[in-house]
Amino acid sequence: MIRMKLRIATYNIHKGVTSFRGTPRIYALKQALATVEADILFLQEVQGRHDRHAVRHAHLWPDEAQHEFLAGDGQHAAYGMNAVYDHGHHGNALLSGYPIGSSRNQDVSDHAFEQRGILHCVVQTPKVDVHCFVVHLGLFAGGRWRQTQALIEAVQASAPQDEPVIIAGDFNDWGNRLGADLRNRLGVCEVFDEQDTSNQNSLLHQLGWRKPQIKPARTFPAVLPWLRLDRIYVRGFNVHGAQVLQGSPWAKLSDHAPILATLELN
Repeated sequence: MIRMKLRIATYNIHKGVTSFRGTPRIYALKQALATVEADILFLQEVQGRHDRHAVRHAHLWPDEAQHEFLAGDGQHAAYGMNAVYDHGHHGNALLSGYPIGSSRNQDVSDHAFEQRGILHCVVQTPKVDVHCFVVHLGLFAGGRWRQTQALIEAVQASAPQDEPVIIAGDFNDWGNRLGADLRNRLGVCEVFDEQDTSNQNSLLHQLGWRKPQIKPARTFPAVLPWLRLDRIYVRGFNVHGAQVLQGSPWAKLSDHAPILATLELN
């Protein structure tokens, strides 16, 4: 039987600008992403259009939308426009080395001040179709919970149980309160779950004194990651490894650090 591995990454690119000066970093970001050699990239805060940056930083701002620029000639791209304003718009994007058979963006905005969406793409690998969901949840706990319910319903409605699923993005879930519902209702695991179970064999756990807690990786702020905001949930895969990309050049490209994982289809 032919085994197939996928390298995937999720990254909130902060619209391709540095947070403190608003200086475009999209060209450096493209170079850094090329070194990751990911088969599928789940991107958040992707700038589809920004007229002011295009004028003010003409030599640092590409002519095409960021998802098209980052994909270049070698990748397929899909974009879900979420936030729209007078001078442009931004949203989520998926870049894939494999064809994207279909894509659909679902509006899950919880209020007028935060436009959020779920981008669902079906990636056609040589072995099987993979359902990919790119998410960026809201800043308020109630909204995140409702958006998670919408995500669960979207996966249940569109991804059959026998087809693999990857859900990745910026969950803003620093309290780690959403994962249990996703695991229980969708049968997914987070790519750092197995790496966090080493404490299960400790003496305290064996004596029943301490229940091990499964915690996602720290990804924010990129310069010194502390908060656990970003996730990759999978179904139908074995996880061969996962890591947060830290240090140079990532600390200067966005306020989030990317997560890279290696998966193998079951």
